[in-house]
Amino acid sequence: MATPNFGTVIRNVRLPCAEHSETSAWDIACLGGRVQSITSSGSCIPHDEATVIEAGGGVLVPSLCHSHIHLDKCFILGQCDPLITGSLPEALQVTNKAKAKFPKDVDNLYARATYLIRESVESGVTAMRAFVEVDTTVGFTCLDMGLQLAKEWAEVCHIQIVAFAQEALHEFAASTEPGPNYNLLCDAVSRPGVSVVGSAPWVEPDRAHALKNIELILSLAEKHSLHADFHLDYNLDPDVAPMVWDVLQQMRERSWCKSSGKCVTIGHATRLGLFSDGEWAELKRATEVLPLEIVALPQSDIYMMGRADLSGKVTVPLAGRTINAPQVYRDHGVRVALSVNNVENAFTPQGSLDPLTLASLGVALFQVGTEPDWRLLLRSVSTTSKEAIGIMHGGDTSGESADEGDGIVPRVGDPADFVVVHGACRWQSAVLSPGFDRTTFYKGNVVARRRAQRWNANMSGEIDH
Repeated sequence: MATPNFGTVIRNVRLPCAEHSETSAWDIACLGGRVQSITSSGSCIPHDEATVIEAGGGVLVPSLCHSHIHLDKCFILGQCDPLITGSLPEALQVTNKAKAKFPKDVDNLYARATYLIRESVESGVTAMRAFVEVDTTVGFTCLDMGLQLAKEWAEVCHIQIVAFAQEALHEFAASTEPGPNYNLLCDAVSRPGVSVVGSAPWVEPDRAHALKNIELILSLAEKHSLHADFHLDYNLDPDVAPMVWDVLQQMRERSWCKSSGKCVTIGHATRLGLFSDGEWAELKRATEVLPLEIVALPQSDIYMMGRADLSGKVTVPLAGRTINAPQVYRDHGVRVALSVNNVENAFTPQGSLDPLTLASLGVALFQVGTEPDWRLLLRSVSTTSKEAIGIMHGGDTSGESADEGDGIVPRVGDPADFVVVHGACRWQSAVLSPGFDRTTFYKGNVVARRRAQRWNANMSGEIDH
């Protein structure tokens, strides 16, 4: 017999509402994985058997989401040859060498991925799209690991597994048919638990093969009813035609529509940062009909893109190396998610697993000092990221206040997936200086609590050893 669920009440939280004073506190009652009521603090009378969580005036925001993260390639920098140039070709080279050892040390692969998930959940993540590679080097080793962890963490975090072809699907420039990497991918996507099929068309020998790569991936997605996800338009060359238009054209030809429930997502997409107003308007019109989503990866993009040319001249400013999510939405109405991508590997040596640090980075990187832009950054690592992986759908905000309709303030009936940032007195602090102490809620249940142990020499008592 199932254990009765009397729900959860989160007491004394502050909400990211501009229309309420910063001192306003609220109680959020959750039942059956959704918000049941939102009342002024102290007015909610819970069932005697309900779980009551005292938030202490912390700020409650939507739970966070990794809309693009590599589960198998995290924390491998120490297993790679030393970096000499830090370039993209070098990153591919040293990572491929390290990757060849994955099947020989599955325990290490599993431990690194587990650490990534645990740290992410404790920071407030309750959903992630996790890329695991399938090719002739690793076979199904990474996929098996990803599927196993997705099961183990299912009650704590929604993990979408991407069967991902980082390597070319065609062996040679002269190939007219896909090779063994494609054959392995075909086997992988038929496995239960795989939600997404993805690739990096830019690694193919030429543009013609890259276009064929896109066609093959979309065909697999259609055949197996999967989402599709491309590492695409990963360049800053104005002379290279963006391939997003080719993806959209293939989606039209396949009559791919939003009602299918399956989206096509493009990650990196740095070339879109060079779009004219007219190109953004065209993309906006297309995405109103076709389920195409965009995920920018600032920590990776600003590290890898826009490097100095042979003369030492830097041709692209720092902020231009990744998509300016607040500006693109403000000027063109196109939402762009932000995600972590990689941590401590040759593609992204630096950075944190905490998506809120991306929002903080965006304030300086994009030089945005207004609350509406801060809200966009907060949304980009939470609600927008969930939309980008197809687990939430943006609603029509007509007739609603900006706060109520921007997907940041909870409403009755919403999924009860939150993170409470303790020590923050107002929602702005969750973006500008997010604290370490947090409580994560998934489906209305507490799934993680993180607290810092504090001591300094000006405090009474001795440090614990």
